[in-house]
Amino acid sequence: MSEPAARVLVVEDEAAIADTVLYALRSEGYAAEHRALGRPALERLREGGVDVVVLDVGLPDLGGFEVCRQLRTFSQVPVIFLTARNDEFDRVLGLELGADDYVGKPFSPRELVARVRARLRRPAPVGAGDAGWVRQGAFAIDREGRRVRYRDSPLDLTRYEYALLAALLQRPGAILSRAQLMERGWDHASDSADRTVDTHVKTLRAKLRAAGAVGDPIRTHRGLGYALDV
Repeated sequence: MSEPAARVLVVEDEAAIADTVLYALRSEGYAAEHRALGRPALERLREGGVDVVVLDVGLPDLGGFEVCRQLRTFSQVPVIFLTARNDEFDRVLGLELGADDYVGKPFSPRELVARVRARLRRPAPVGAGDAGWVRQGAFAIDREGRRVRYRDSPLDLTRYEYALLAALLQRPGAILSRAQLMERGWDHASDSADRTVDTHVKTLRAKLRAAGAVGDPIRTHRGLGYALDV
């Protein structure tokens, strides 16, 4: 099974616009959710597991700027504002509050999807005040603190599980042989390198499933090694 698609939360009170955005995102393979109001959106965001937020500025209950301000007190998930207000003051205010991008109405659904894709490709800080954390797709890693999160859930890793996952996160998508993984994570070589690495991959996969992974982020390439989908 493949890794679950990136999850995009669309916060928009106009049903026609929301339907257009959701259709465009789902057509490109993203898992898109919808909330029509700001407060329910914040409740959903506190649950974690959202990779990008498309946020309307003109929400009737809680304006998009206020939603973004509150969001930044507990999360650094990328935010793309969607709004009919295109003057420079609003754009600057939105960016100062922590938004990552700004799309004005009327807009091209293809352009919006392209901006979502660009945000997903760009490493970003994970949490307010969490210096050292860097997001890589569904993962976040604090290399100095030797910690990893998956979809905002902390992973309880052993020393070697962390070393293996950190090595794969250095080059997402690249195939690393068992010997390369041993070199990056173990103090000394082992005659049973294949079995050692395979055992830790197995326990890592179990912990990722417990954290919400439906498929296998760690892909096996027979005769070659392993690669990580972020």
